[in-house]
Amino acid sequence: MTKPFTALQSAKVEHGYADFRARREATVWQRLNRILLVLLIIAIWLVIVSLFVPPYKKLMQSRTEIDNLQQQVGEQQNLLARQTREVTLLKTDVSYLETIARDRLDLMKEGETIFRLETAHPKAKPVAPTRK
Repeated sequence: MTKPFTALQSAKVEHGYADFRARREATVWQRLNRILLVLLIIAIWLVIVSLFVPPYKKLMQSRTEIDNLQQQVGEQQNLLARQTREVTLLKTDVSYLETIARDRLDLMKEGETIFRLETAHPKAKPVAPTRK
């Protein structure tokens, strides 16, 4: 035997469906809010990163420049030390002064033979003529 479908039962079914629909819409809005929150956090993170990246790049360039300048200072100090030593030797060591003077003026003592060895410079490769 089947029960007749009454208006009261129909109202319960519609009410149950409306409650399910309201809960479903609420979860949709909750999901959208979560997505919006995640997007907002990502946007804030990107703004922070974009504010700090240019100064960081400039800092790294400055450090590289400082390293290069310190290397140049070291080279200049070595050059100064060598030249200071040479000046000291020229002022105090007579044999060193004699050797340098004879070398630069191409002079030699009596009975002395001088051999000069020059480094060979690489010959430039001839350039092939271009046809026009």
